Amino acid sequence: MLNWLKIKNMALIESLDVEFGEGFNVVSGETGAGKSILLGTIALLLGERADKGLIRSGTERCEIAAAISVKADIQNTLLAALEQADIPFEAEFSEIQLRRVIGKTSNRNYINDTPVTLQTLKNIGNFLVDIHAANEHQSLLSRTTQLDILDRFGKLDASTGQCRDLCKELKALHSEREKTFADMPSSIEAEHLKMIVEEIQKVSPEADEDEHLSVKHSLAANSKSILELSSRAAMRLCDSEESIVDKLGEVYRDIQELAHIDSAKADPLLTACDQIVEQVRDLSYEIENYASNIELDEEGFRNLENRLTDLQSIKRRYGPSLERVLLECEKAQERLVVYSDVEKLRQEFKKKEDDLFTKLKTTAKKLSKERIKSAKDFCRQVEDKLKVLGFLQAELDISFSEIEPTERGMDRIEFLFSANPGEKIQPLRNIASSGEISRVMLALKTVLADADTIPVLIFDEIDVNIGGKTASQVGKELLNLSASRQILCISHLAQVAACGQYHYAVVKNVNSGRTSSTIKRLDTDSRTAEIARMLGDTKAAQVHAKELLSL
Repeated sequence: MLNWLKIKNMALIESLDVEFGEGFNVVSGETGAGKSILLGTIALLLGERADKGLIRSGTERCEIAAAISVKADIQNTLLAALEQADIPFEAEFSEIQLRRVIGKTSNRNYINDTPVTLQTLKNIGNFLVDIHAANEHQSLLSRTTQLDILDRFGKLDASTGQCRDLCKELKALHSEREKTFADMPSSIEAEHLKMIVEEIQKVSPEADEDEHLSVKHSLAANSKSILELSSRAAMRLCDSEESIVDKLGEVYRDIQELAHIDSAKADPLLTACDQIVEQVRDLSYEIENYASNIELDEEGFRNLENRLTDLQSIKRRYGPSLERVLLECEKAQERLVVYSDVEKLRQEFKKKEDDLFTKLKTTAKKLSKERIKSAKDFCRQVEDKLKVLGFLQAELDISFSEIEPTERGMDRIEFLFSANPGEKIQPLRNIASSGEISRVMLALKTVLADADTIPVLIFDEIDVNIGGKTASQVGKELLNLSASRQILCISHLAQVAACGQYHYAVVKNVNSGRTSSTIKRLDTDSRTAEIARMLGDTKAAQVHAKELLSL
């Protein structure tokens, strides 16, 4: 239930703090006193967009807040939504506080002192309060609204959700198909792709082949110089008359002469000289071996140059590296596969689409059966409510016609109504009397309220265009409805107001040249006076007011 409501600096209200009771709460007041501000405040707390014009003149911002108790039957569902929004909630206190601060430059929204977006405020508010206004009468004539009412009554969220999800999958598949075929290669592009593959495959490059061949080319290009230098070095070491080995022989002979004189000192020198000679000969052998691996192959050299030229050519066209060339070839081949398999792709997309559509149709048919079943019970309950509201033999029916499956199923429905015996049942939108529409609306709303778990229902002059005995019946029906949930009813009918368990009056005052509105809970005497005012404020009205309150 709505425990309390606080308003500060909003329109005509400077400061207001009101507590509501369980059951049936009635709000009345003179036209223009500010009853609509009260309703507007609650709508704002439920996520309606704020107009800066709501801020009371002379102030910078307005603040509104409310606390709503949550029954156990919706706590689990609500808790999941709160957790998803990272909003703390202590189940043992079972109370949620909503608050908004509306400034001239910015707005701030809170649930349990946690900052939230306007959409989050609206999502959570949908679990807490349902507002029914007189201006909803015309929306009731809409087939879309009628379908919403039936689904809400039958608690068909799961089935409608399945249709919606399948339609989303179909839409996503259509988008994927359009994107795929929009990106499909044309015949001209396919020819270009073939040319790319043929050119690269003609060369048949291998990864890093150019780097290996560049090294070989460098050696081949300098093979003659390598042979000449190697031969000259080897000769200088061993094979010429003036070679290093010959010179070392002369040195060896001189050391031998020294050995005859001082063998102890000279013998190690002879050993060292022998080692040097061996090292020189080894070096000469290594040089000759290196030179022997160098080939003077003119034809091979030309082939090597031609290969490097071919590699360089495709690198310029598709590179700059061979790795990139090979990647371009792979991409072109993949695109050609797509081009060649276009019919296969079309068939695959069609099969997926047909499968999803079959699932959608099956789900929609199941939903249609559930709706038809719910419709019978719904019509029966509404007719029962209409009897209480003065339509003793009214008839309500729902016609069904099949349409192509959509996210809302495959049903087009129409509420059919007959107010009196002998009258032809016809579409509800053909009813001319606003009083009849008002009572049908109230019957529908009370039936829906019985089906819902929303703890707070607000009726804003939904009793418009009715009166007399019917008005008394409306009041009693609202009182009955308040046995399972809290009702707030803004009414101009004394008969309805007299049925309330708690009565509040909105009063407009002028102090020091400023107009302000307040709301106060009425005691027995002031309530009698308010109901008398609603009846015309005559002596007879005062007597009638007491009679109404004594019933």
